Amino acid sequence: MITGYNVAIDFESLGYDLTALTEVTVSRGKLPLTEKEIANLPGVCAVYDVTGDYDAMIVAKFRSRKDLSSFAKGLLAMPFVERASTHVVLTTVKEDFRLPL
Repeated sequence: MITGYNVAIDFESLGYDLTALTEVTVSRGKLPLTEKEIANLPGVCAVYDVTGDYDAMIVAKFRSRKDLSSFAKGLLAMPFVERASTHVVLTTVKEDFRLPL
């Protein structure tokens, strides 16, 4: 089922030089609400429910360290975010969500 069309974007050429992966732990029962709030933040490309030590994984892109810092501090200031661990991507080996049909 096709749900839409999209284009392949070279984010670095648009000035988005930083990609971050952030693991988040959320208060019990507040995950859907918090994920919706996170999904609307600038730079957020994906929000996933995950298994393991954390409740959600976020993929986001930023133009500067200052933007990334504001994002990380903003997450920790959210009322139901208990813990967040942000990883900065050093090299993108592959970033392609297209699947062969």
